[in-house]
Amino acid sequence: MQNVPFEPAPGPAPHAAHGPGPGACPEDPAGPARPGDPAQEPGPGPVRGSDSRGRILVVDDDPTVAEVLAGYLDRAGYDVERAGDGPGALKRFAVNRPDLVVLDLMLPGMNGFEVCRRMRTYGPVPVIMLTARGDEEDRVLGLETGADDYVTKPFSPRELVLRVASVLRRSRSGAPEQGGAAMRTLTGAGLSLAPGARSVTLDGRVLALTLREFDLLSFFLRHPGRAFAREELMREVWGWDFGDLSTVTVHVRRLRGKIETDPANPRLIRTVWGVGYRCDLPDAGEPS
Repeated sequence: MQNVPFEPAPGPAPHAAHGPGPGACPEDPAGPARPGDPAQEPGPGPVRGSDSRGRILVVDDDPTVAEVLAGYLDRAGYDVERAGDGPGALKRFAVNRPDLVVLDLMLPGMNGFEVCRRMRTYGPVPVIMLTARGDEEDRVLGLETGADDYVTKPFSPRELVLRVASVLRRSRSGAPEQGGAAMRTLTGAGLSLAPGARSVTLDGRVLALTLREFDLLSFFLRHPGRAFAREELMREVWGWDFGDLSTVTVHVRRLRGKIETDPANPRLIRTVWGVGYRCDLPDAGEPS
């Protein structure tokens, strides 16, 4: 890849005594990466035991990008593995299942879309896609492939670390809300959603939802009859005050395709023109 396809977040310059180095970042007081660091070499990160925040697989054919991302994630407390192409990513994924994958779209031999599809055959796993393209078609395709989020290059590594934390937090919590009420089964219009088990059935049939689709449906079922703007859904379901709102649009469309009898004429998740979306439940949809 040409140039440096990421944008380091602003911060104090590194101390002159450290000197420049491949792992040095503007706000990195630790200085350049050292040989043997997980940010410098592929493979498992340091053994952190109970202190680890999770295992992250970074897949990018640009060694500079992979090194910087691995360094930031490592300092944030994650164990990091790296792969430079699709086959290598699938091999590492199968051998040592990560908690989340940061996946570049443009990879040699096999693109990120296909890698994501094959990973999904092993079971649900959070995926954040990286792409150097700004085309909405690519972003939408990434989300429709099953990615939970995407980041367009150039980007701030610190922002990506925050997104990793957000996606992991929601995938582990089972629902955006906390407390006993959040664990109650939600029902309505033939749907039954169990937050604790992260399972959904429609008329007794089990639905296969992505992590983000599950969270979105859970939020709608908790607030039937109320219209939400896409900005509100981005904040309440994704946990961000920033981001491309087409992310919400794509997930609503995918969710309709799985729960609506006629997705082209939705009866459950309706579009409120000039506002956003509203969940209408004919049988009230109160928590059971």
